[in-house]
Amino acid sequence: MPKVTIQTLREKRARKEPMTFLTGYDYPFAMLEQKAGIDVILVGDSIGMVVYGYNSTLPVTVDLMMPHVKAVRLGAPDVYLVGDMPYMSYQVSKSEAIRNGGRFMAEGGCDAVKLEGGREMAETVRAMVDATIPVMAHIGLTPQSVAQLGGYKAQGRDIATAKRLVEDAEILQEAGVSSLLLEAVPAEVAEIITRRLSVPVFGIGAGPHVDGQVLVIHDMIGMFDRHTPKFVKKYKLIGEQILEALKEFKEDVAERRFPALEHCYPMPQEVAEELKKIYP
Repeated sequence: MPKVTIQTLREKRARKEPMTFLTGYDYPFAMLEQKAGIDVILVGDSIGMVVYGYNSTLPVTVDLMMPHVKAVRLGAPDVYLVGDMPYMSYQVSKSEAIRNGGRFMAEGGCDAVKLEGGREMAETVRAMVDATIPVMAHIGLTPQSVAQLGGYKAQGRDIATAKRLVEDAEILQEAGVSSLLLEAVPAEVAEIITRRLSVPVFGIGAGPHVDGQVLVIHDMIGMFDRHTPKFVKKYKLIGEQILEALKEFKEDVAERRFPALEHCYPMPQEVAEELKKIYP
């Protein structure tokens, strides 16, 4: 596939061509996603939960993320790659945000970085963009702020919070974001934001009116055993298939069905006989 750039995404939006956007955390999945023609891969801080087993995204660090970003870039050199900036990697100061964002770009080979927050992050976004770091903003349900939000709840379901989301989106666009991610907001709010903005708008649990749809790869293939959000469609239950394979392997070994003759390296008969003479 040709290299996907921000210009590719803008052109698809202009043509009203829906875009596809998945998370990815390693080389094999990234390779498969590129082969499938996925437009955007996010190395998300969701790695903390779906790969490392943490209870939230908060323990994730830039140092933890970086090897995964590099692996995804190797597996999918032509997708639009977004690095998710972890908790406290950009909130402390603009200079910290620029330094950490620069690592995703220079070390990880990202095409953009993603950070959470609305109007309160506008000046940080502006500073990062001025430092030549493309930024995807993330508003609505922002997992790094889940303690403030009171849990993983949909956002923008009343007039006041819906208006604030629309205003945040416009403020972030004015600050220079190159794209926007909406999570767990009503479709009506997402439609208004998508219509009013000129940058690509992606949604995860934000209805059908956005420019592109996002899912966490482990959710959509049934490989995460905790809570599954309402917006997830499970396309395959790969986790169950893997479990069946593991059980079959265990049984084969226990019953000495594996390894069979075809799984072994042959030795010339005369060599085998000579060995038996040496080691009777």
